[in-house]
Amino acid sequence: MTDLRAANPQSLDADWLSRIEDAGLNASAPRQQRWVDGWLVRLSPGKAKRARCIQPVALGRLGIDDKLALCLPLFAAVGLRAYVRITPFAQPRGLDHHLDALGMQRIDDSWVMAVASLDTGEHEVGSAIDARYERIDAAAFAEWVGSARGSSAEERAAHASRIAQAPVPHYAILLRDGSGAAVAGGQVAIEGPLAGLYDIFTIEEARGHAERVCRRLLADARRLGATAGYLQVDCGNDRARSIYRRLGFRDVYPYHYRTAPGAA
Repeated sequence: MTDLRAANPQSLDADWLSRIEDAGLNASAPRQQRWVDGWLVRLSPGKAKRARCIQPVALGRLGIDDKLALCLPLFAAVGLRAYVRITPFAQPRGLDHHLDALGMQRIDDSWVMAVASLDTGEHEVGSAIDARYERIDAAAFAEWVGSARGSSAEERAAHASRIAQAPVPHYAILLRDGSGAAVAGGQVAIEGPLAGLYDIFTIEEARGHAERVCRRLLADARRLGATAGYLQVDCGNDRARSIYRRLGFRDVYPYHYRTAPGAA
């Protein structure tokens, strides 16, 4: 596990990392959210935890236990399990240790990875034999990736609604093979100079296409004015992380979730 105490944003570029975190929050913003004394409570029924968790982004005035007493019933009221996302920016300081002492389980250790420049030429798209790219809308993409992942109808609908109504534009593509079947896809959320890669997915038989999809999305983002990129990836997903490193991404800060015991 990564110790968040060792991941000090001040040792990198705090302004840049903070902007990446803000962009990630905006890109995953669901309609079902509310502000509770400095904590952003997200209540989307979709699959992505970043859209159905507590994002503790500001200090507020209340103590941690008082905040939890206000936030946790909101999840219970809509039938969702509560998660708290812990990053180096989480407020108040010491929140992770406090939740650990309460018995909340640590799950889903992940990294935010970033590339400082999309101008290196590394993101030009190589040609794929008997393959073509297709831009699709939010509903169609959410249906495709949700079905491929085994998401429920409710989760697919929530995903489609979230990206269609996001406060920043999302751009989704599919890669189709020579037979016309969609074998890979992904989307990029663009906010000013930052391009965030999301939902990169390939069917099991076409894993080699993931890098092509990423390169195409980054090249498109660059043409749309983005100059830097970021993404979020599970710490244990070595296959994906090796692809992202080939594209110039590096680990910039870790995060994980806390939830009630047995909720993983």
